Amino acid sequence: MPVSRMKLARVEKGLSQQELANRVEVARQTIGLIEAGNYNPSLALCLRICKAVDKTLDDLFWEER
Repeated sequence: MPVSRMKLARVEKGLSQQELANRVEVARQTIGLIEAGNYNPSLALCLRICKAVDKTLDDLFWEER
């Protein structure tokens, strides 16, 4: 399974899952599930994640076909 774009963006920012979770006000487990593709975040959460890692929705969540 390829590494998620969200995880790459988080690592590029030097953030742990816990640090990102704290910034977007969710549990660390939620970040892990999103990165693994096992959780469908709300649009509001997606936007908070994008702001936290300085990326756009397209950068992190748009599915290429």
